[in-house]
Formats: sequence, structure tokens, C-alpha cells
Amino acid sequence: MLEGSCDCGAIRIELAETPDEVTNCNCGVCRRYGALWSYFHPNRVRLHPREGATTIHMRAKRNLEFHHCTVCGCVTHWAAIDKRYPRMGVNMRMFPPEVLAPLEVTQCDAASW
Repeated sequence: MLEGSCDCGAIRIELAETPDEVTNCNCGVCRRYGALWSYFHPNRVRLHPREGATTIHMRAKRNLEFHHCTVCGCVTHWAAIDKRYPRMGVNMRMFPPEVLAPLEVTQCDAASW
């Protein structure tokens, strides 16, 4: 199991497995967040937020919820608004650098869509 957290520790994240790669998306919100995403089925991720430690930002298209810590501001993950969608993104920058170092970085040119 892989464990990470936001900067202040108010949101802890547990992953069932280590991903093979991360995605560097250049859409407006991901570029500004500075996130490196890995994608998982929601049942492969456990989130442990303290009471009141998370808040949600939704983009104009309103198909994703970006969750971040209300204490330190770190963006921890995104989830689909439609909970039938079997995928979520976890910001792998919430994990130690040695976890990120061996992972392949895939570029996603979402800014061109």
C-alpha cells in the first residue's frame, strides 16, 4: 500500500498499488494546480480527510470535482460528478518524491481540445 497526504496532513491518501505512470495535463486548471495525475478505480483509493478538511472546485463543464484541503490548499484528487464513472485522478505530488522518481511522465495536451 502507498501512503501520501496533503502538506498539513489533514487529508491522507492510501493507494492499493503504485502506478506505472503519471500524467502531466496542460489544461488550464491542471497547469495551474501543478498536479501530476494517476488514474484509479475509486475502490482502489482510500481517502481519510479530517472533519471539514476538504472542499470542491468544479470547472465550467461541471463534469469533475477537484478536491483540495481547506487547511493547506493542496489539490489531492478529482472525482467524476457522475459517480457511475469508474475512474478518479489522484495528484501524485501528494506522495514522497522517491515514489514519483521512477514513474514515466505522459503529457496530455488538453489545452488543444
